[in-house]
Amino acid sequence: MLITYDESLDQSAKIKVVGVGGAGGNAINRMIRNHLKGVEFIAVNTDAQALNSNLADTKLQIGREYTRGLGAGAIADTGRKAAEESKEMLVKVLEGSDLVFITAGMGGGTGTGAAPVIAEISRDLGALTVGIVTKPFLFEGPSRMKRADEGILELKKHVDTLIVIKNQKLLEIVNADTVIDEALYTADSILNQATSGISDLITQTGIINLDFADIKTIMQNMGDAVVGTAEASGPSRAVMAASMAISSPL
Repeated sequence: MLITYDESLDQSAKIKVVGVGGAGGNAINRMIRNHLKGVEFIAVNTDAQALNSNLADTKLQIGREYTRGLGAGAIADTGRKAAEESKEMLVKVLEGSDLVFITAGMGGGTGTGAAPVIAEISRDLGALTVGIVTKPFLFEGPSRMKRADEGILELKKHVDTLIVIKNQKLLEIVNADTVIDEALYTADSILNQATSGISDLITQTGIINLDFADIKTIMQNMGDAVVGTAEASGPSRAVMAASMAISSPL
């Protein structure tokens, strides 16, 4: 029996990565520089200046009337209202998606407040929605940590899977003399690896191939998830890397 298909149709899964706020924007810049393939990047921010320097093809300034392009001032409610004001634009850029990653730094204004709104829109449109966010360092203070915790709880209501990377834990896997900029760079790297680790399963051909339906079965309504990364060399490198990743402080 001959089975045919229409080659003119784009039958690949439509994957979008949405970087929300300053940290989210930095994260997708890192992904773009690392040549993450098969995904569309969307930068979302209340800060017009930050958007101008972002590498994403699609840039969306939310809350133009409410914030006038000046940012959310570390007020999560401002980020939420900005996203709600721009809901129509968000729907337009997200519709048609099969898988949406939402990445942000929790504890600020835009990422904390807008990410849950964007996740709710994405899920309502039928996309598998995965949140990958960071939690502040302890030295950033209790107020920022409290905002982060509240934002994470709200985001969890609207995503299928949520991966929270605790920046404080990064200090356990970097050198003691690492400066803050390098630690934040490591955080961006972990966000990149978490995103690419999932998207590559769909977009890249491997020894064991998985399609979008497989990933959806695993990740839909999954709840909390964790990520561990490691590298190894030598004859038993696969086993060693897997063991190190499982025991990762992250």
